[in-house]
Amino acid sequence: MSVTKVIELNASSTQGIEDAVRQGLAKASRTVKNIKGVWINEIKAATNDDGGIKEWRVNMRINFVVD
Repeated sequence: MSVTKVIELNASSTQGIEDAVRQGLAKASRTVKNIKGVWINEIKAATNDDGGIKEWRVNMRINFVVD
């Protein structure tokens, strides 16, 4: 039998959505072990005054097995 836990976090990147997810997972994996998956709940973009995208933001849930 295994037990999993889900945590929710936000991450951002000026490079894009995939980079924001990768950075969030990298940061979480420093302290959370046995990560098995991630769900992207929400994607947002912060804009410049001229309407261009300056930063991508994601809200995600990370699933990991509890020891």
